Amino acid sequence: MKTKIVTREGYERLQNELDTLWRKERPEITKIVTWAASLGDRSENADYTTNKRKLREIDRRVRFLRKYLFDVKVVDYDPQQEGKAYFGAWVELGNEESDTLEFRIVGPEEIYWNKAFISVDSPMARACVGRAMDDEITVRTPEGSKHWEIVNIRYDLQPKEADI
Repeated sequence: MKTKIVTREGYERLQNELDTLWRKERPEITKIVTWAASLGDRSENADYTTNKRKLREIDRRVRFLRKYLFDVKVVDYDPQQEGKAYFGAWVELGNEESDTLEFRIVGPEEIYWNKAFISVDSPMARACVGRAMDDEITVRTPEGSKHWEIVNIRYDLQPKEADI
């Protein structure tokens, strides 16, 4: 089985999501479902059917998060990573056409929070991992191979609020 990894910020965000769903949202929806069920005929009760669906979605996400957070490994910054692109790094790339890309290498569950986050499993991240500044990388795309140079690598030890 493949090891699931996540940044410290990602773990905390997923844990907060789980806590919010379980302690705040689920009890509120449960109250609405209970109230709507007490009105009688459930088949034509929009409040009941809509909120029952929301409750199932919350329960599904809670089950996923509990299992995921139990199995996941949190990867923290290590000073030995400095100067090379590893998990959690912000990487800036440039090419001959003066195109630039900047992204952060994160776990697969974290990519939805910021457009600049890419999964460690993506071809671009795989090409960058272990490389240093000024190294050239080649990434195969549907349009053909793309050549990039690593311009900058940094690790934000204190993430900005917009990044998490």
